[in-house]
Amino acid sequence: MLIIGGGIHGAGIARDAAGRGLCVALCDQGDLAAHAASASTKLIHGGLRYREYAEFALLRKALAEREVLMRAAPHITWPLRFVMPHGPGQHAAPMVRAGLFLVDRLTRRQLLPGSHGVRLSCHPAGRALQPRFTRALVYADGWVDDARLVVLNALDAAEKGACVLPRTRCVAARRDGDIWRVTLRRADGSEKQVSARALVNAAGPWTAQVLGLALGQAQAGRLRLVKGSHIVVPRLFEHDYAYLFQHADGRVIFAIPYERDFTLIGTSDVDYTGDPAAVAVDAGEIAWLCDAASTCLRTPVRPADVVWSYAGVRPLLDEAARDTRAVTRDYRLALDEQGAPLLSVFGGKLTTYRKLAEEAADLLCRQLGRRAPAWTERACLPGGDLFGAQPQNRAVLEFDGWRSSMQVHYAFLDPALVRRYARAYGTRIHTLLRGRTTLADMGEAILPGLYEAEVAYLRQHEWARTAEDILWRRSKLGLHLGPQAAAVLQAWLDAHE
Repeated sequence: MLIIGGGIHGAGIARDAAGRGLCVALCDQGDLAAHAASASTKLIHGGLRYREYAEFALLRKALAEREVLMRAAPHITWPLRFVMPHGPGQHAAPMVRAGLFLVDRLTRRQLLPGSHGVRLSCHPAGRALQPRFTRALVYADGWVDDARLVVLNALDAAEKGACVLPRTRCVAARRDGDIWRVTLRRADGSEKQVSARALVNAAGPWTAQVLGLALGQAQAGRLRLVKGSHIVVPRLFEHDYAYLFQHADGRVIFAIPYERDFTLIGTSDVDYTGDPAAVAVDAGEIAWLCDAASTCLRTPVRPADVVWSYAGVRPLLDEAARDTRAVTRDYRLALDEQGAPLLSVFGGKLTTYRKLAEEAADLLCRQLGRRAPAWTERACLPGGDLFGAQPQNRAVLEFDGWRSSMQVHYAFLDPALVRRYARAYGTRIHTLLRGRTTLADMGEAILPGLYEAEVAYLRQHEWARTAEDILWRRSKLGLHLGPQAAAVLQAWLDAHE
């Protein structure tokens, strides 16, 4: 099976299928998670909007997946509590309370507490809000490092036998009876011919183009491309709660604690018609996000405060909804059986990626005559096996204790560095630090907090090649080290090919 697309859906399908014993290859024209998969709001969440638009099946599925993913990857996912102030300009409290009541009861919860109301004068989140807000509802969802989630799925796929090929573009695909004949082009211009019994089109915003390449049907299963933009500003509040605000135009934004020293604000939802690879935040969106946050937070947010911004293009199912908020975040799997099977992924969201991958693998196994049961719901992602191979609530609830034990075990390193390693790599910290017992064993300090040992690990195990791969997708060190860091690191990488 050849999978085109190294975002969350392609990587998830590759992992699931490889774990069932299928022979799998995954290619992407760029780095893993280089586009929409690393440009999300970084939430594993049920989504109150699904109740508003009566998408109860999607809501139930998303709610169930929250805790599955936290147990599988407790190092890169964790619970996060959200504060929804109610008052002028916000959602009506009875409507929100009814929605949260439904969310609390749709699925069984073991890790996330139920929702409740608070008086903001007695709550730590109240100090950062405008004085007009006196009451709020608090609920729990999950946070995830989205780019690392993609990489860990690809890593698990590779360790189960898949061939993962970043920076490799599919330039031709044709059916030859019950076989796909595919031409792949590497970054250096060389080409490779691949034969596959099944082709999976998980190209995200490029799904229609891949269909055109393979079938000449670029309009089949048409997508609606929606641009989501985010800004990052210096930390606006000291507590660990996040906020959900409603803007006067009806759209909602999140303000989330981010990377210890910052606050992440997003997202906008606007239709997009340009090149998905060239998407960027524009001044109007920055102004809108700043205004939306400033109307609720005590500290004003100004465009001059923005230290980083990013945007991604989400490929959503086009169901003729006029408002981008009303466009479904559910997915559809389209199977073309006119010869060798072609499975195309339309729509979807980060939270439900594992379930989508499971359904895709079920379909493909039936097509290929392979009997292999689903397995990912009961398996950890790489690094998530803190207390054994099976996913456990304990790994989520006791992560801080496990991390402290790592700081004791690797006492020769700065505790802040070990804390970052524990969060990024989980138990793979032992692979990264194998045989290293002194600071000198870490090799050259290329940048503050970035040692040669970590760069070698990322090159060997996680397909990192460029400074951007390392500073912005495998980590968020670029946010902490400043704009000069990328040039310094790239020069080092070029000198140590």
